[in-house]
Amino acid sequence: MTAAPAQIHTAALPRSWWWGFLPFAVVSAVHIGARAVGAAEIAEPTKLALMPLLAVAALWGGRGFSTGLPMALLLGALLFSWLGDGAAAFFPFAPELPVMLGAFGLAHLCYIWMLTRYTAAGPFPRWALVFAAWWVLMLLVLWPNLGSLAFAVAAYGIVLAGTAATAARCSRTVAVGGLLFLASDTVLALRIFMPDAMPEWTNPLVMLTYCAGQGLIVAGVLQAGAVRRPAA
Repeated sequence: MTAAPAQIHTAALPRSWWWGFLPFAVVSAVHIGARAVGAAEIAEPTKLALMPLLAVAALWGGRGFSTGLPMALLLGALLFSWLGDGAAAFFPFAPELPVMLGAFGLAHLCYIWMLTRYTAAGPFPRWALVFAAWWVLMLLVLWPNLGSLAFAVAAYGIVLAGTAATAARCSRTVAVGGLLFLASDTVLALRIFMPDAMPEWTNPLVMLTYCAGQGLIVAGVLQAGAVRRPAA
């Protein structure tokens, strides 16, 4: 049996809670547009601004409350996502892809913990079995090209699918966010390991689905009240 999520008595969101997402939305649009036209001088710095701005949105939406572990897990997921986004810039001495996999793997573990413990509204829906099928299919498609990263990619796929499946237990907003995050990494994996099969327009598509997915997860968590335990 699946353990029931913790019951948290919450206060209502401030009426202006969504304002915190405006800077994230604007910079996301600029970043995606820069990718679409090949403006790397704009795309690279704006990419590193995305997760900090989304963290600001989370803090703005949860302001005035004693947030504790749920907010810590949410911010942890965004921190590790930021480190994954900036793997080449932050860790120039290390191979980029393994660092990305490790950082995003930790981000997904934070999401799984938070969504399971504080945000889930019910059991896993039957349709969530599609994520297990997705994992098997992706390994079948990518395995000949993975080389020494095969087992690392397989392990990452488990936690990525785990976030999407756990999100399916939550509100529709969180569930769609989890699906978009999965879609983003699916397209990215195909671009990395099967580049000849992917058209150029999939470059901005990776970040469009990534930004939308992360933003919806955070917005859905705020709406669910998981990070808004009233201050003592």
